[in-house]
Amino acid sequence: MRLNQHEIDVIKTAAAEIFGKKAEIRLFGSRVDDAARGGDIDLMVTVTQPVENPAWDCARLEGSIIMKLGEQKIDVLLEAPGLKRFPIHETAKEKGILL
Repeated sequence: MRLNQHEIDVIKTAAAEIFGKKAEIRLFGSRVDDAARGGDIDLMVTVTQPVENPAWDCARLEGSIIMKLGEQKIDVLLEAPGLKRFPIHETAKEKGILL
């Protein structure tokens, strides 16, 4: 996994502030491959409660992480009751690393 402990702590804290302390965060995509270089930070946040403004909350999470870690590409995928699921959700769950 190509995230250091500080980056993990920032991501987990930001997710807890926006989605609650029970939010589950997975890193997936190229950053799970230690041999790869570069790449954006792909995150899947899973919550058990419905989310009123999913796009806004994902944007808030991205912004919060960028403010603390500096400018970089961050993609947030949300899994919550009432939201449509796509094949990428299964990929993230199967191949992702729980933070």
